[in-house]
Amino acid sequence: MRRFASLVLGLLLPLLLVAPARAAQANGSPFADWAAVVVAGDWRAHSGGPTEAFDNARRDVSLTLAGLGFSPDAIRQYSVRPKRYMAVKPRKTDLRAIHADLSALAATHPAGCLVYLTSHGAPEGALLDEDLLPPTLLAAVVDDACPARPSIVVVSACFSGVFVKPLQRDDRMILTAARSDRTSFGCSEDDKYPYFDDCFLSSAPAVHDFAALGRAVQACVARREHDTGAEPASEPQLWIGAGLRPLLPLYAFPPRDPAKPTASLRRR
Repeated sequence: MRRFASLVLGLLLPLLLVAPARAAQANGSPFADWAAVVVAGDWRAHSGGPTEAFDNARRDVSLTLAGLGFSPDAIRQYSVRPKRYMAVKPRKTDLRAIHADLSALAATHPAGCLVYLTSHGAPEGALLDEDLLPPTLLAAVVDDACPARPSIVVVSACFSGVFVKPLQRDDRMILTAARSDRTSFGCSEDDKYPYFDDCFLSSAPAVHDFAALGRAVQACVARREHDTGAEPASEPQLWIGAGLRPLLPLYAFPPRDPAKPTASLRRR
């Protein structure tokens, strides 16, 4: 029986591997038929004063995803203070709205899902406006809205490693800004972006796919924390399910012009 299962897997795997390539040929990008939500979960610095760091990241991560081949029509942005950003018109950060929008987007863009949340965090979860979003609830939202398809979940927050285990699925990648017992850095009143988000933005143009981006972000954050003396190290976490691992290299990012500045550099 075990030999038969191995034979079946050997026959099916090549068919699975060509799916992203066919999507790229048909739509111009393997992400053209993916749904994405990008959420700023707070507007306050660690001091309690106002900061633009989370909304800057929300805006520029969305731009970067569009540059990576996601359809702009399939990217939804959310802010705690949406009326402050009328040019972009993000929606109000609210879990029910995010769930409903992701479900609707996934119904019309069924190839995959990406969720990006940038906010403050605690050992129990991440801040979503005035509420704390526990890892099990985020997992339930993604499971319900995006069943039986590849998904990528990025959580940029202190202690965000607590999201890794509840979110784990065979067809999922999870990238977090910190270990479950560590803080992350860069959310003061003067920061342009949190360190992790800045590294995500600056690393994306130089890598081939999301797996490589996750590793590049880890290295970038480590360098940034060393250079600024931020400690203890946050140690961003990267987890990729066994079913998605061989497929991610085929979800290749489009070639980027190295002379063109990234979102993080454009707005400094």
